[in-house]
Amino acid sequence: MAKMKPNKIPVTILTGYLGAGKTTLLNRILTEKHQQKIAVIVNEYGEVGIDNQLVVDGDEEILEMNNGCICCTVRGDLIRILRTLVFSMEEGKVKFDRVLIETTGLADPAPVAQTFFMDELLSNKFEVDSIITVVDSKHISRHLDGHDEAQEQIAFADVIIVNKTDLVSDDDLKSLERRLTNINPAAKRLHAQNCNINIKEVLGINTFDVKQKLEVDPNFLADHHHHHHNDKVSSIAFREEKPLDLEKVDNWMGDLVREKGEDLLRYKGILHIKGMEHRIVFQGLHMLFSGHPDRKWKENETKLSELVFIGKDLNKEELERQFNNCIAN
Repeated sequence: MAKMKPNKIPVTILTGYLGAGKTTLLNRILTEKHQQKIAVIVNEYGEVGIDNQLVVDGDEEILEMNNGCICCTVRGDLIRILRTLVFSMEEGKVKFDRVLIETTGLADPAPVAQTFFMDELLSNKFEVDSIITVVDSKHISRHLDGHDEAQEQIAFADVIIVNKTDLVSDDDLKSLERRLTNINPAAKRLHAQNCNINIKEVLGINTFDVKQKLEVDPNFLADHHHHHHNDKVSSIAFREEKPLDLEKVDNWMGDLVREKGEDLLRYKGILHIKGMEHRIVFQGLHMLFSGHPDRKWKENETKLSELVFIGKDLNKEELERQFNNCIAN
């Protein structure tokens, strides 16, 4: 029997406010002929639940479905469920290619993503592939006005599926697009009706890691900072061609995470550091922050630092001043 590759198992986190169409998307993924076995974890609230035949009763039962999907319902802690999946896989009881987690409509996706950084076993076995947020075009503005969770789900997204576009006018859609850009300029956006998207645009896209995003679109962190609404969540982006001082950046990020960590929903970027021939990639969620050297700068590319901060009550002038302090002498 061929040995399993040491590659980590990709995890897609599916989020979105109540009624946005998450379950529609999940069922679409499960019924596609993608030749992959997917372990699905759904929240215990079962607000809609996957179609009855896909949901398994019982605490940690795992069921291999006819189309090659595995379904288990979450009855306890996400870590416990994932560890059970790992052990079942190591014992040869189950086999799957990826994990899909559907959060409840009222959930902040950050703790789900953080699970894969905080637990050593899980961080060795799994990696977050992307956070997909489904948005109900018709009702999302009301949700954004009244519910922080709706803003946070958009802020954390790598891909935003603007669903139910057939229910809104072109003008309303443009207004919504501006608002989504204000909250999260970095996320890719797909328009859909009944979540009828190409599955390849949401699975196996490795967008949780910012470096691939910048390979595809070097300008994706460009500053699109608008003020159309008083959303608590906004985004601020910086670009700088002068090299940065690594020690100053370290000190700045350390202080920033200590002081503003709870308000920093998502932050990421590529850094051009003085004296280093490799790009430095960093990303963080709240208090969790990591950075590592990436590939070498290419001869013909412009070396520049690009950072985006997505968070609550961000002070652009203050952040800009702190960022400028990191430019190398």
